[in-house]
Amino acid sequence: MAAVAAAMEAPGVVNGSTVASWVASGVVVWSTAFLLVRALFPKRSYDFCNRAVSTMHAVAAVCLACLSVDDWSCPVCPLAAASSPRQMKALAVTLSYMVYDAACCHLNGDVRLDNTVHHLVSIVGIGAGLAYQRCGTEMVATLFITEMSSPLLHLREILKEFGVRDTDLNLLVDVLFAATFSAARMGVGPYLTYVTVTADNPILIKAMATGLQLVSAYWFLRILRMVRHKLGKKKPAKLAAANN
Repeated sequence: MAAVAAAMEAPGVVNGSTVASWVASGVVVWSTAFLLVRALFPKRSYDFCNRAVSTMHAVAAVCLACLSVDDWSCPVCPLAAASSPRQMKALAVTLSYMVYDAACCHLNGDVRLDNTVHHLVSIVGIGAGLAYQRCGTEMVATLFITEMSSPLLHLREILKEFGVRDTDLNLLVDVLFAATFSAARMGVGPYLTYVTVTADNPILIKAMATGLQLVSAYWFLRILRMVRHKLGKKKPAKLAAANN
């Protein structure tokens, strides 16, 4: 989201107060975006409006992560190095979103264990990275792979909000989401976790990287069950249609 990045532009040295101002301004921007969506779509649910904001964040996070890469011939280099200002801004955008989203879920009564662990790991992990001002490469790469499947995740639920259920479009979105999530989090994710844990990173960063991978593995198993269920429902329906 260009407004978030613009709001976080600050000249000079990246110090603690600068990072705090980036995060605070980000929380304000995401909260304002939510209120605007609620005003524009008054008949839509709380969850719909939050997912619209979440989609904005996912697009912004992926774009900022790409813009922070200095050398595309080795996008995860250097490891355990000092974070660049662009990497810190990308991480601050996501940290501010995670704070907003955690509060939003709490206010809506959507307090689930897996979601709470996800928010906790993300906030502590990104906050530690910003505090240490290190391992920006690993963290921004992780940001990229974890957010690239998010628009499809939210599109699944937004389609249901519009009354589109049990159609070929729903199945297509489900399969695309599962494929993207699996390739990113269970394909590239373990490699990023390995290089983060084996590099000379602070122990807190290593612990949060491991925690995030465990959460991803848990969601991966749930997604596999969901896809098997959807495909299982589709086959009998097609057979019944062919027999009529």
